[in-house]
Amino acid sequence: MTDTMRWDPSECGELRMDSYDVVVIGAGFAGLVAARELALRGHAVVVLEARDRIGGRTWTDERLGRRLEMGGTWVHWLQPHVWSEITRYGLRVEASPVAQTVHWIAGGNAHEGSPAEFNALIAPAMDRLAADSRTWFPLPHEPLHRADLDWIDHLSVADYLSGLDLTPAEREVTTGVWAEHFNGPAAVSGLAQAMRWCAVASGNWQLLHQATSGHRLTEGTAALAGAIAADSDAELRLGSVVTSVAQDTGGGATVTTADGSRFAARQVICTLPLNVLDTIDFQPALPAAKLAANAERTASQGLKTWIRVRGEVPPFTGYAPDDHDLTFVHTECTVDGDTLLVAFGTRAADLAPDDVEGVTRALRAWREDLEVLDVAGHDWMSDAFARETWPMQRPGQLTAYLAALQEPHGAVRFAGSDVATGWAGFIDGAIESGLRVSRAARSALRGAGA
Repeated sequence: MTDTMRWDPSECGELRMDSYDVVVIGAGFAGLVAARELALRGHAVVVLEARDRIGGRTWTDERLGRRLEMGGTWVHWLQPHVWSEITRYGLRVEASPVAQTVHWIAGGNAHEGSPAEFNALIAPAMDRLAADSRTWFPLPHEPLHRADLDWIDHLSVADYLSGLDLTPAEREVTTGVWAEHFNGPAAVSGLAQAMRWCAVASGNWQLLHQATSGHRLTEGTAALAGAIAADSDAELRLGSVVTSVAQDTGGGATVTTADGSRFAARQVICTLPLNVLDTIDFQPALPAAKLAANAERTASQGLKTWIRVRGEVPPFTGYAPDDHDLTFVHTECTVDGDTLLVAFGTRAADLAPDDVEGVTRALRAWREDLEVLDVAGHDWMSDAFARETWPMQRPGQLTAYLAALQEPHGAVRFAGSDVATGWAGFIDGAIESGLRVSRAARSALRGAGA
């Protein structure tokens, strides 16, 4: 543990500056895990979180008469890092309802069938993509293992599907499925990212669908975030908006917040989403590759909304092309005799998640028999501390930026689901990166005599 430096403002006119081994910026899962790992090993750690809560882009809130996930939700035993944390804290998971019917839109018309019929429709493209994923990503947690990834990384999912021998309906529906996965239009969704997802699911797209939307934490993601925070001796400061990180010649840094508070650190771990990396004034400036990735933004630009409809509706799923305001809807639970649906769209700029009329109109593309009572959601694209939903790469971003984004910048290290090597875009990826960067920070501290 390091000493704390304090200056009396009445004596010298300076704000008090506390000194820590590590300052962690952001209390999402990456930040919470990194802080826990370092604090449990005796380091003085403070976590600076801009929001009034922990969890980052996960947020369990009371809406529509039930505890709902406004952000990240699903977990699975195929995701090793998050499952280890669930086991560590004795948390429970529950299954999302299994759809009895699937509604999809193709050729401008609404169709209804069994899950088996829908899977048969998307299988030709999904089987091919899953098989190719095993070729290009033989070691899923080492995504840059192959040196020739440029062959696929420049392609979008739409590019790839257009080159396959598919019927118009197969191509249209599968394109919509991947647009939902990316929370963004298929034309800006990187093929390499899609293949990475298939690869970490053992090259099986049906396992991928189970892992990405099949199971949720019974007590919500807030329960896991809270358990990690409670298991840590790190100091947590909410409402602390970091504005600058200035590195000094001695190898440390000073972190300053919007209220003028200053924190001296030997190591800094930044877990901000890629799209808001430019909200901090880094001195010296970040390398060109990090700045370029931030400027390009991620592929995700969509929305998530919860919909309360009247009565108990048998479980169903709906898919639509990415030119629809909502591309996916699924039955999630019941409350007081009504049904709650969760839905996603690819363009938050075109539909607000709390727009009752707009959401109702979009839902009718699948079903006109449902009476919408209310909707609820959070606009992550307009959230000053996110500007993205779950992080998904555009074409070219894997080979151009991933390694550079993972590299430290002097005493500053970077973590988050955006820079995960395995389940990028998931809670699991955030935890993985938090573990990796905490190990690197500890090594640096020990090398400096800590």
